[in-house]
Amino acid sequence: MPSIDLTPLYRSFIGSDHLAALVEAAKVAEKQSGYPPYNIELMDDTHYRITMAVAGFSQQEVIIETVDNKLVVAGKKAPVTGQERKFLHKGISERNFERTFQLGDNVKVCSADMENGLLNIDLERIVPEPKKARRISIGSNQPK
Repeated sequence: MPSIDLTPLYRSFIGSDHLAALVEAAKVAEKQSGYPPYNIELMDDTHYRITMAVAGFSQQEVIIETVDNKLVVAGKKAPVTGQERKFLHKGISERNFERTFQLGDNVKVCSADMENGLLNIDLERIVPEPKKARRISIGSNQPK
């Protein structure tokens, strides 16, 4: 990915350094492996769902954390002890993983559950009161 010079933005927009951080986070996200596969679904205007295929992992082996507008999902398999397993074909990967998602401002994780090898993480974008649209009545600024 070519380097992008955001200097002109800094001259015109106060607080655009946040944009630079988002661009940098996107570069890091591009370098992540494709494992485990996942979907990001728009449920409605303010709700999202991330679904990850985590076959072979138990709930105790998956860690979900939010840190500085980042959602980090990690799977840590416990070492197998006892009898050595012999596979004729091994198509289900059980390797450790860590996947990071950059969350937008005001996006919060609501819940997470795991069913049939799929991890579902529900998110909500909460619009702060000052940013919500509000209707102004005509004539509302008349002197009394």
